[in-house]
Amino acid sequence: MNYLDRSNLSNAYVSGMKEDLGFVGDQLNQINTCFTVGYVIGQIPANLSLHYVKPRYFFPACVVIWACLTMVTASAHNPQSIMAIRFFQGIFEATTFVGTHYILGSWYTERELGKRSGIFTASGLAGTMIGGFIQTGINSRLNGRNGLSGWRWLFIIDGIITLPVAFYGFIFFPDTPATTTAFYLTESEKALAVSRVPSVEHRSPVTWDFFKKSFSSWFFWGFVVLWIIAGETESFSSNSILALYMKSHPTIKYSVSQLNDYPTGVPAVGIISTLFWATLTDFLNGRRYLVGYFIGITGVATSAMILAASKDPTNPSSTSVVFGAYYWAGAVYACQATFFAWANDALRHEEHMFRALVLAGMNLGNNAVNAWWSIIFYGASMAPWFTRGMWAMIAVSILLAIWTGVLSYTTAKHEKMRKAESMQTSGTGNSKSAYGREILG
Repeated sequence: MNYLDRSNLSNAYVSGMKEDLGFVGDQLNQINTCFTVGYVIGQIPANLSLHYVKPRYFFPACVVIWACLTMVTASAHNPQSIMAIRFFQGIFEATTFVGTHYILGSWYTERELGKRSGIFTASGLAGTMIGGFIQTGINSRLNGRNGLSGWRWLFIIDGIITLPVAFYGFIFFPDTPATTTAFYLTESEKALAVSRVPSVEHRSPVTWDFFKKSFSSWFFWGFVVLWIIAGETESFSSNSILALYMKSHPTIKYSVSQLNDYPTGVPAVGIISTLFWATLTDFLNGRRYLVGYFIGITGVATSAMILAASKDPTNPSSTSVVFGAYYWAGAVYACQATFFAWANDALRHEEHMFRALVLAGMNLGNNAVNAWWSIIFYGASMAPWFTRGMWAMIAVSILLAIWTGVLSYTTAKHEKMRKAESMQTSGTGNSKSAYGREILG
């Protein structure tokens, strides 16, 4: 539902919202930036709150609030009002992605985590994909009903169908193995869940000392930089570039249904790629770094294809090349599940508060860059070719491959040192964490 809420802004934009509200220039990108600013502000507070408020209460409360804000969007009369709504929506959506990855990392082992993270991420991509189909159906059946445009009905219906998810989470969400009170788990099942993952008994209070030591850890910056770079390789998809390309096509006039339906192929490819790589890296004992090299190749190749097509924009074959490139680029979504699973794997023996901070920092860093990256390189006014963005994609794709190699070497070296130290201190069970704290190994 989180991803459905996000994708429907672009679906609404190409389905009449642009004309109804008088959008000009890059105001769509500015709205996305307002959302991103709220999302960034909420990252660390929201995810550290999971250690003080049970996730089964915190998650559903945030879902209810953002569902209500989604419905309020239907009443907007200008782009500025949507900017304000999306800012607060970003704050309350801040915990969903990272918080869920944190919970998954608390329950599943290294051989299981990739697939579970992949299923979670794929479900978000499914929301992005079906958003286009929902808008097509709403536009054909409800456009003009009770005096409301089809895009306004989209936000109303989207908010309504989100509410049951909140009530479901309040009843069934299991929290973490150590804190779960789920009625459907027996005491033996709860004990098994706790025994399957490393026990880390030390819990730091949220103080300046905690942040100081955390921010001086190579773990923190290694994974934050990884996701800053990797997140920008998703720019083609996250900025709905294919839809904007179609909207501004130099020779073809696409219908509203085509503008909503054709781009759904991008998240469809993302779902397949995500599940494939998540399953493969589990099978390969957690070699998540392989995805970084695949994405590096994909980013360079797809950008080169689009740059080549832009040299002869009226040639019918150039349109086919561009569509093929953008569909292929959807495969980079695989980095979401695998890279957050990689961070969870690497931080298994660290205290939970630090793991939550690193995961939040990854998403914060990426979205802080996104706040200005999309405006500079993928503004709606740059359609249909986004030449500047193509070169930016080539640069970050090469950089991702390099950083992946550096981080894979560093994490492997640290794991060898941790195992050696664990054997030496097996009598006490104490080992040193990556940021200088004593933890239970």
